[in-house]
Amino acid sequence: GNTVLHILVLQPNKTFACHMYSLILSYDRNKEGPGSLELIPNNEGLSPFKLAGVEGNTVMFQYLMQKRKQNLWSFGPLSTVLYDITEIDSWAEDQSFLELIVSTKKREARQILDLTPVKELVSLKWNMYGRPYFCFLALFYILYMVCFTMCCVYRPLKPRTGNRTSSRDNTLYVQKMLQESYVAYEDELRLVGELITVIGAVVILVLEIPDILRVGAAKYFGQTILGGPFHIIVITYACMILVTMVMRLTSTTGEVVPMSFALVLGWCNVMYFARGFQMLGPFTIMIQKMIFGDLMRFCWLMAVVILGFASAFYIIFQTENPENLGQFYNYPMSLFTTFELFLTIIDGPANYDVDLPFMYSVVYFAFAIIATLLMLNLLIAMMGDTHWRVAHEQDELWRAQVVATTVMLERKLPRCLWPRSGICGREFGLGDRWYLRIEDRIDPNKHKMMRYTEAFKVQDRDNCDKGSEKLETNGDTLCKKEMSALSLSRSTSRTSSHRGWEILRRNT
Repeated sequence: GNTVLHILVLQPNKTFACHMYSLILSYDRNKEGPGSLELIPNNEGLSPFKLAGVEGNTVMFQYLMQKRKQNLWSFGPLSTVLYDITEIDSWAEDQSFLELIVSTKKREARQILDLTPVKELVSLKWNMYGRPYFCFLALFYILYMVCFTMCCVYRPLKPRTGNRTSSRDNTLYVQKMLQESYVAYEDELRLVGELITVIGAVVILVLEIPDILRVGAAKYFGQTILGGPFHIIVITYACMILVTMVMRLTSTTGEVVPMSFALVLGWCNVMYFARGFQMLGPFTIMIQKMIFGDLMRFCWLMAVVILGFASAFYIIFQTENPENLGQFYNYPMSLFTTFELFLTIIDGPANYDVDLPFMYSVVYFAFAIIATLLMLNLLIAMMGDTHWRVAHEQDELWRAQVVATTVMLERKLPRCLWPRSGICGREFGLGDRWYLRIEDRIDPNKHKMMRYTEAFKVQDRDNCDKGSEKLETNGDTLCKKEMSALSLSRSTSRTSSHRGWEILRRNT
């Protein structure tokens, strides 16, 4: 029976599935007990209720929610309903309903976030606990990054004592050894900031690694809604901090490399906290879609073009004096210069005071046509198309990001800082299940107006049908019948409208 219930949730005919679902449950002997068919999960650990949410079956979801709700009281147009949120709430669920919805790739599943009571539950959690904690976390992270930046700016350096090895050597300061790095009072103050930075990196790894093991690396890093790219950024940042610490303790030169990566990644991760604001959240979604969609594909084409033309430029200037043509004096510098040319950051880096090889003009002409005119405009067109596609669902994706952030904070924070939302069913004699109280107001005048409007439409439709039947009977006098039918329709529509307004006046 449980297998049949899961199959019915996946049926395309929603009405038939709901009727068959009720029929099967009518033969269940343990409707309210722990052995009920509705509570038995499938091989993926999903009950029929959770499976309806993951598959985006809104009809089945609303049908199951109507079965679970309890009407508390009603007085005229006002009514109070208790919705069962036991499986929906992520407070005590290892595999919560909300997390399953935001982690699925089906757009229909995200539409359930706008249905009652999911919408009200998410709004309650976010406004009461999620938004204040998230704003505090954003402020704390920015202060943490300021502390790390100051430690990097005032890192221990000393003047260089050795001689220059070439005319291109421009180094004035070198890194201090570990014994020389913490001597003065300023060094001790910097040590406090460095300890805070290292402790923060360890905390990031401790918080991120359990989620990777629980969700899986593919889903954790691959879902935009779950913040996949930002998780990669923050984990790489923490690793760079630990690498810098090891190099400082072992007095290894070259700590500027991991330190530079950590600064860039740490400040880029500030964009993650834009998802908490409706004005900035959709823009971060657009950036992620463009970077990991259009830009990643474009980089393969750009790499091929840069490798080809950089090699050509290096071969052309290989026999020339490097002091007069410094942009191509070795192969790595040729790659970097060609990359700058590709993005039109610089002009053609050639010294026109000396004789240039003839092939330089030919190769540079082809490079300008292919790179600047063709490929850059292709990238702009691709990004414009992505912006048009994502703009239709960016608000929906942002709401899903808010849900994912709320679930993440609820898992990370202690229970004393995040109490359970809703009302326990024991207060109303409904057992240990948890409910959410929702007040609804039904406007009777609105429904009455809709009934009158439908009545007017039916009368006008009947009059039109009668007029069309009369037009088909006599083909010889078509023009006369058309004129009479038009006058008849005007009179009947005027009469039905007059009768409808009289009904509205009397009811008012």
